[in-house]
Amino acid sequence: MRLVFCGTPQFAVPTLAALLQAGHRVELVLSQPDRASGRGLEVQISPVKKFAEQHGLALSQPEKIRNNPDLQQRLDELRPDAIVIVAYGRLIPPWMLTLSQYGNLNVHASLLPKYRGAAPIQWAVANGETETGVTTMRIDEGLDTGDILLQQRVPILPQQTAVELSPVLAAVGAELMVRTLAGLEQGLLVATQQDHTRATLAPILQREDGRVDWNRTAQQIFDRWRGFQPWPGAFTSFRGKKWILHAMQVVADTAELPAGAAPGTLLRKGNRLLAACGEIAWLDLLELQMEGKRRMPVEAFLNGLSLADGERLDER
Repeated sequence: MRLVFCGTPQFAVPTLAALLQAGHRVELVLSQPDRASGRGLEVQISPVKKFAEQHGLALSQPEKIRNNPDLQQRLDELRPDAIVIVAYGRLIPPWMLTLSQYGNLNVHASLLPKYRGAAPIQWAVANGETETGVTTMRIDEGLDTGDILLQQRVPILPQQTAVELSPVLAAVGAELMVRTLAGLEQGLLVATQQDHTRATLAPILQREDGRVDWNRTAQQIFDRWRGFQPWPGAFTSFRGKKWILHAMQVVADTAELPAGAAPGTLLRKGNRLLAACGEIAWLDLLELQMEGKRRMPVEAFLNGLSLADGERLDER
C-alpha cells in the first residue's frame, strides 16, 4: 500500500520499520517538531524522525495540522491508501479522516474500550492490571472511540514497569498493524464497534500523580510506582524535604512488624528502611533520593539519618 505514517516517540518506530519490511511504500512521515527539553534545553530529535532520515523517507514536522492548507494539499496530492498513526501526539482533524481508502488506522496500547487516552500503558500498570494488550482501530472524531479492527492480549508481569512493558507492546503493535493492513487489503477484516458503556480513561499524567498516598495498600503504592516510570515516579516528603523513591518492594512477611503503625510511619531495621501503608502493610524502600542530593541505595541513605519513634512520611 501507499501510506502516510504519523508518529513521534520510540513506541512508534517498530511499526514504521515493520511497514517497510512488509513492502509497503511510506510516501510521507509526519512527526512532531523538534523540542528543547531537559536541564540544558537541548533540542531533541524524535526517534521517528531519526528513523525516517536514516531510511531516506520524506518527512514533515508541521507545528499544526488542523488548519494547515499546505499539509492538506500535500496529502490530497498523495492520496494514500491508508494513514497509519502511532503515538503521534496530535488530534487528527476531520479533513484527514476521509482522505484515504482504508481510513486513519491507529495502534493503541490497550484493549479498547479500556484505557482510552494518552497514557494507557502507565495506567494499566498503575492500576494493578495483570493483562493488557494492543488494539488496531479506525480513528473517528472521538477520543479512541473508533471501530476495532484487531486486538492481541499481553500479560503484565508482577514486577514489570511501564518502561519495560512499552517495547513489548510496541513490537506486538507493529506486527498487528501489518496484519491489519493485509486483512483490509484482502477484504477479510470486519470492523467491530466498541462497547462505549465499558470505556475507562487513561488521562495524561500529572506531576501530582506521583505523590504517594500512604493510606493506600503497599501493593497499590508499588503498582503506581511501576506504572509511573519514568515520570512522575513516586515521591513523598519528610521533615519538609522531598524524597524521590527510586526503588521499593512490598514486604511479604509483616508478622514481626508493628500492627498498629499509622500509614507513612518509618521504621528502621538494620540497613532496611520500611514505610507503613494502609491495611497493615509495609513497603521496603530500596533506593531513595533526598531533595538536592544524589540518588543512593538505602544503606547509604540511612547514614546520618536518625529517626524518632513514630515519625511519618509526608509531614510537610
